[in-house]
Amino acid sequence: MLSIKNISKSFTQRGMVLNNLSLHVNEGDTIAIMGPSGSGKTTLMNIIGLLDKPDTGEILFKEASIANFSEDESAAYRNMNIGFVFQEHLLLPYLTVSDNIFLPLLASRHTQTELSVKEQHIKALMEKTGIADLKGKYPYQISGGEAQRVALVRALANNPSILLADEPTGSLDARNAENMGNLLLEMNKQFGITIILATHSKDLADKMARVLHLGEGKLI
Repeated sequence: MLSIKNISKSFTQRGMVLNNLSLHVNEGDTIAIMGPSGSGKTTLMNIIGLLDKPDTGEILFKEASIANFSEDESAAYRNMNIGFVFQEHLLLPYLTVSDNIFLPLLASRHTQTELSVKEQHIKALMEKTGIADLKGKYPYQISGGEAQRVALVRALANNPSILLADEPTGSLDARNAENMGNLLLEMNKQFGITIILATHSKDLADKMARVLHLGEGKLI
């Protein structure tokens, strides 16, 4: 599904962060990327999601080259194929839970039939993740664990092929972190979504089928 071939990325202040790195991802994979702070985990996730570009190297998605996409092409690629979950839930405080979740659907045009299908999908996800009763509440009215589940459902609203999760349990307590890890696996099994996550948590990483370590700009 996704092939990253010999990419490198450097920054003026930090120097070389990714050094001739390669990663091959199959459909339905669950992959954890571990490494110390500053090792480049977030940089790698941003490159996969086309939020950033490598200095050199190639990125193939379903055998098509995407590394040199324009901003508009990158935005379309993300909207159609990528879901993001971050350490902080990034919910908009002035929107209800339901409105936050449905927000990604506004980024592209849908027929009434397509919209109806997606609405049913979202409702099923909300039930599955135990947040259906929160739909009319605002972010300040729910717990951190609940907010992160809302963020997960929002990331899955457009049926993405790949879910990128950057420290998704970093701000959660042990019980909610465990619940989030189990939810990620459930989404993978039920919907076949490919999961790539960056984490410091060995407990979360061990739930994934593949655990890779990022150090000195390379994955091992």
